[in-house]
Amino acid sequence: MNPEVELIRNNPGIDPTMHIWGWEVPVYLFLGGLTAGVMILSALLPMHSKSKERSRWARYMIFSAPVIISLGMGALFLDLAYKLHVFRFYTTFQVTSPMSWGAWILVAIYPATILLGLAELTDDETDWLAGWKPLAMLRLGGLLRWARTLAQGRLGGLRWANIALGVGLGGYTGILLGTLGARAMWNSSVLGPLFLVSGLSTGAAFMMLFAVNHDEHRLLRRWDLAAIGLEVVLLSLFILGLVTGGGEPGLRAVSLILGGKYTAPFWALVVAVGLAVPFLLELLESRKGARPTRVAPALILVGGLALRWIIVSAGQV
Repeated sequence: MNPEVELIRNNPGIDPTMHIWGWEVPVYLFLGGLTAGVMILSALLPMHSKSKERSRWARYMIFSAPVIISLGMGALFLDLAYKLHVFRFYTTFQVTSPMSWGAWILVAIYPATILLGLAELTDDETDWLAGWKPLAMLRLGGLLRWARTLAQGRLGGLRWANIALGVGLGGYTGILLGTLGARAMWNSSVLGPLFLVSGLSTGAAFMMLFAVNHDEHRLLRRWDLAAIGLEVVLLSLFILGLVTGGGEPGLRAVSLILGGKYTAPFWALVVAVGLAVPFLLELLESRKGARPTRVAPALILVGGLALRWIIVSAGQV
């Protein structure tokens, strides 16, 4: 009897393999949405606040946007298979490619946010920043003052530019997944608006962690309550779309959060911790005059990260 020999081949050059997204992608999507929220709300606050005096933290917050998105891009860079080829995103612009749009939006965020932040600085703050040792050593104080003067003359345009870029960035983080139609969990046109609204909520929560004044906090809380309500509606439409329009793949995908392995984290972290509890706490602050705490904003940030983590992970099952 001749022995039977089995050969098991696993050659990535011949056999198709799938790259599984790890923690880097949901972290990037979360930080991108957070950046979008900070940009939009930082621009809207002075346009709607009744208080003539703005708090320092409200004016400084826009400077956090380029820092946060840099951390997100760093996480995404770690996930890239060909890291040295990242420059190729900027050798072309593809109108029909969400990834190409996203790459160029990310670049535009830096000048838009920094110029808006400089325009909001007082004279004393500008003098301090111009004399800051790293900038002084590089002799950039004069350039900084020139950029501030330029930005102050275009303050209205800069605010609308930040709003537009923020909307583009927030929506792009969801559209990026939505274009991957082979994955039933991601094959939804609701993901773009859902991630944008979630980004607004996390942006408001992040800003409420700092010492903004009473009127600014009131506005942020009001906008966050609206964002949470809209997020619940979009989440419901997202689930309903998978059930009614996704066919068998959609039913298998939605079963992961309606009885499957992601049911407990979705309903506990996203719905309860990230939406229901913060909404009730902020509603009590608004209606009953309860003292604002950092509990609700912190829970919203946890829920925003959990939403992206679960959707990215469930889409790869």
